[in-house]
Amino acid sequence: MTWLSENLATLGDLTARHLILAGVPLLLGLLLAIPLGYAAHRWPRAYTPLVTTSGLLYTIPSLALFILMPLLLGTRILDPVNVVVAMTVYTVALLVRTVADGLRSVPADVERAAAAMGLGALRRFATVELPLAVPVIGAGLRVAAVSNVSIVSVASLIGVPQLGDLLTDGYNRVIVDELLIGMLACILLALALDTLIRLLTRTLSPWQHLAPGAAT
Repeated sequence: MTWLSENLATLGDLTARHLILAGVPLLLGLLLAIPLGYAAHRWPRAYTPLVTTSGLLYTIPSLALFILMPLLLGTRILDPVNVVVAMTVYTVALLVRTVADGLRSVPADVERAAAAMGLGALRRFATVELPLAVPVIGAGLRVAAVSNVSIVSVASLIGVPQLGDLLTDGYNRVIVDELLIGMLACILLALALDTLIRLLTRTLSPWQHLAPGAAT
């Protein structure tokens, strides 16, 4: 494609920006969702309020949230931090329930055994419950990653550069190659993040892939 050969540097720059805007909120959102999910799991009365409230955050239209961020943060409309914070909000909205349900999936007898060994609540959470919840949390993180890559492209409407620029510019100027490459780049980026999360999940939960009887 002629457009691709002439704009490789632009494509690389926009892809890197898109990765930062979609990837950093994944990490921040996970760090925030873990204690919230733990609270929802540890105190049953907190489960419904926390999960419902966080879930409602995901219903806020992305464009409205991007525009609202400068008013809340005191930043400029084109400041990328607006997108990072907004995407962190969406990530937390998706992951609080995931973390809570992942912790709920830990067998009760495992928790009782850990308690019988003298592990306190926080130590038991960090060394037993959270590691065993990794497969469930990883699955939720994969959904959040794909969602983030998609939603970030909307930020092109407020002037924050990333792969969405190729979609809007290609559409507005009827450059089919640019439009298709922008779409393909978003898909490939989402697939790359999904693959990375699957590999990390597999690495952190090796017992999930042991053949029957292998541990004996």
